[in-house]
Amino acid sequence: MSSQIFNRKTTINCKGNLIDLSTPKVMGVINSTPDSFYDGGNYNQIDLALKQVEKHLNDGATFIDVGGYSSKPDAKKVSEVEEINRVIPLIKEINSQFPQALVSIDTFRSKVAEKAIESGACIVNDISAGELDKNMLPAVSDLQVPYIAMHMKGTPQTMQQNPTYRNVVEEIIYYFSKKIEDINQLGINDVMLDVGFGFGKTIEDNYKLLNSLDLFKLFKIPILVGVSRKSMLYKPLEVNPSEALNATTIAHTIALQKNINILRLHDVKEAVECIKINELINQNK
Repeated sequence: MSSQIFNRKTTINCKGNLIDLSTPKVMGVINSTPDSFYDGGNYNQIDLALKQVEKHLNDGATFIDVGGYSSKPDAKKVSEVEEINRVIPLIKEINSQFPQALVSIDTFRSKVAEKAIESGACIVNDISAGELDKNMLPAVSDLQVPYIAMHMKGTPQTMQQNPTYRNVVEEIIYYFSKKIEDINQLGINDVMLDVGFGFGKTIEDNYKLLNSLDLFKLFKIPILVGVSRKSMLYKPLEVNPSEALNATTIAHTIALQKNINILRLHDVKEAVECIKINELINQNK
């Protein structure tokens, strides 16, 4: 397998358990927000969110990604207190009712990350890779939990205001070469990267990155892909996010063919099926 050829790190430690990512895993999204681009308002009540967590787990999700701050373009700012109030009670309930769930906290704030880990989460998923809170990386180092570092140009409020690159792939590879060095120097052992589809990129930029995902294997760390129902898929098709599941599955297939490790998404069952078929293809090459 290519993961062996490139000698990539394919395990992470969650709550003392080694999770093997050599076979791709699924991260199911739970947005406890009123304004996320696809499912905003659907799961901002704990009982509704828990039902979706149960569905994600039954459908085959390994990770549950909980977020309380919408990061869609032009999203409204949310106070730290409000973000904490949205995610911490939910994480505690997930930890209580589904102790087998591996919960990721989707936040760029170190205090939210700290409280989430204290409440039962075991991964920090940071859309800013520490750029929006300079205390984030030291906090993750102290917490000693896996960390997902994503590339974003600007902030959720500014990222789609005419993003420009000389060469998007080269620039993001350079960005991660510096960022991962900084992370490693802080003693954070389990690092994953996310190129940040839709976060300060044009539609063309997104497809260049999707086509070049295999180049990011040079960092020899797990790669997470989050393209689920995003505008890079539904805008070219002139549909809306609710009609973008088929396009999402196609993008997932392309990403899997480039040996990524985690798919972060809204539709778990379809992604798990995609992974199974891709594994059959790989076994019969």
